[in-house]
Amino acid sequence: MNPFSRYLHQLRLEHGIRQSELADLIGYEQSYISALEVGSKGPPTDEFINRLIRSLDLPPNEQEELRLAADASHRKLIIPADVPEETYWLMHDFREHIGELRPVQIRLIREILGIQNALKHCASEPVRRLRRKQGKEERQM
Repeated sequence: MNPFSRYLHQLRLEHGIRQSELADLIGYEQSYISALEVGSKGPPTDEFINRLIRSLDLPPNEQEELRLAADASHRKLIIPADVPEETYWLMHDFREHIGELRPVQIRLIREILGIQNALKHCASEPVRRLRRKQGKEERQM
């Protein structure tokens, strides 16, 4: 189950409505709602998300979570053309092993990726040059 599927299912249950009722509310087929919830369809369009937000009158924090879950549920990855060749090989290896990754491996990969984010948020202090000690000869000049 992808993040959007899980979140949509959770929202529907929290609001106490059936798939068919949600479908009627937002103007989509019940079979589409079902496919989204089981993860057989990729994340929906912005139109679907906007209708869902309006129909369930979601507060801003839930709107943000819904959009984030939809974004995290994309199945395709586009590699920018200007990345180093090593990136392509990394993605090749990742595709080869993605189905075999264990939770601990996923956590480690996410922690490694988080290091880059942490570095971006660190306040960079200007580099201070150290004065070198003057030797006897330089002091006498």
